[in-house]
Amino acid sequence: MESFKKATISLYFLLVLFGFSESSRSILPHPQSKPQPLQSFKINNTQNARSCSYTVTIKTSCGSPVYTRDQISIAFGDAYGNQVYIPRIDDPSSRAFERCSTDKYELNGPCTYPICYVYLYRRGYDGWVVDKVTIYSYSLRRSVTYNYRAMIPNDVWFGFNLCSGYHDEAVGSTAAM
Repeated sequence: MESFKKATISLYFLLVLFGFSESSRSILPHPQSKPQPLQSFKINNTQNARSCSYTVTIKTSCGSPVYTRDQISIAFGDAYGNQVYIPRIDDPSSRAFERCSTDKYELNGPCTYPICYVYLYRRGYDGWVVDKVTIYSYSLRRSVTYNYRAMIPNDVWFGFNLCSGYHDEAVGSTAAM
């Protein structure tokens, strides 16, 4: 009976250790990280034979203007140059991005490895405060949430790049939108 307890404890220890090693490979935004502006951003025209599906959920803050008519774009991807870019995710006639609302989009784009960056772009005069963006990748069967909790500045890409350490050619070259 004593050897059974030792074996169970050892197995439990190995499972916990394996779980921590697996989680260290995933890309999770640190809860304290803040979105940053990126003055120049390269839009990739990733040519992939496969197309993958994504669900993007954007929660507009309750501190946002009542609605926005601004042009909203989104780009996200991995550290290997695979990028999903949607030049106009907004649709004012659909009442998207109203204060305290959550909008859900089903998108198709190039398949990615784990998503390690997301940027939003806003052009207009209304303003818009984003609470969070969640991206679910059907091919990877996982999601990642980026907590913005910030007003998106006008005419600049704004977001998170957690790709450093994954690949040298991550994001942020020298072409603006």
